[in-house]
Amino acid sequence: MGKRRFEVPAAVGDWAIAAGVTTLMLGTGWSATHPGTATDLLGYVLLAVGGLALVARRRAPVVVLAVTGLCAVGYQAAGFDVLAVAYLVAVYGAVRAGHRTLAVTASVILLVTLQLTALALRDGPAGAVSVQARGTLELAWLIAAFAAGEAVRQAERRADEAERTREETARRRADEERLHIARELHDSLTHQISVVKVQSEVAVHVARRRGEQVPEALLAIQEAAREASRELRATLSVLRDDDTTPPRGLDHVPDLVEQARGIGLETTLAIEGQRHGVPAAVGRTVYRIIQESLTNIARHADAGTASVRIDCRPDAVTARIDDDGNATPDTAPVPGVGLLGMRERVTALGGSLRAEPRAEGGFTVLAELPVERTP
Repeated sequence: MGKRRFEVPAAVGDWAIAAGVTTLMLGTGWSATHPGTATDLLGYVLLAVGGLALVARRRAPVVVLAVTGLCAVGYQAAGFDVLAVAYLVAVYGAVRAGHRTLAVTASVILLVTLQLTALALRDGPAGAVSVQARGTLELAWLIAAFAAGEAVRQAERRADEAERTREETARRRADEERLHIARELHDSLTHQISVVKVQSEVAVHVARRRGEQVPEALLAIQEAAREASRELRATLSVLRDDDTTPPRGLDHVPDLVEQARGIGLETTLAIEGQRHGVPAAVGRTVYRIIQESLTNIARHADAGTASVRIDCRPDAVTARIDDDGNATPDTAPVPGVGLLGMRERVTALGGSLRAEPRAEGGFTVLAELPVERTP
């Protein structure tokens, strides 16, 4: 309970680390003995720049790695014998971001450069021993920074994988529950509605054969039974998605268009972008939205033409279905079961759905679903 209450924002943490490292390096440079030359000011500036560059280590880890490395060479050449703490933090950030090879290459180049710079500034055997000891210390710290960055990267990767696994498990359980509901509906309602439908049709037929006037209530029952039967079949076709029903996706949308044309609805289809990288769940949802939209157009819109447009972008898939039916901007759409089902499907995948009359007449359904491309 409240585990995230005291989390520090990433930007605040980056500024705090940058300020702390900058203070440490400036303090070390101020207290250390170095030749009092005109390059002192340049050395302090390079110490400060190297530390403050860590503010951007999350957004641009490679750039920060390069800046801190150049600053380390610069202030050592200026006579400041300060450990490259900023560069160590930059190595950690680069490895955490996945740039392991680049971090190793840059670190080897930096170590060699720092060693050559130190040898050029120090003379005699004592200076050589000092340079060797310093190089060993720097190598140890670099290995530690690299190991820390890799450990955090692996932990975050495992956490992301666990999150994806949880989402897939939840989605699979939802599919199983949906299939269970479909079977329950089929077993409990289909037979009863079929009985009502058949009995009402028989009663109407017998009354008309006898030349009697068919009661309005009986006709209403007959029509209601027919409508309930159609709605139930449509609902079951959406809910049922097991091994006996082949999965539907973007490749099957042309079949829907052909079916719409077969019942007299002049329908056009346009698909743009690459379909091969679209996840199956997204493709299946787009298929169901188009199926429900074309069904509603054929049954309720009194339309002559319809258009289906699918746009497969790198970050999202959009599906737009327009018709020239009798809907007007003055008539608000009634949220039926089909529309609610479409909205639930889109929302479950983190997308958005807009269904409303068009200004020029007719109705439009626009769904946008985010995608994560697979290679």
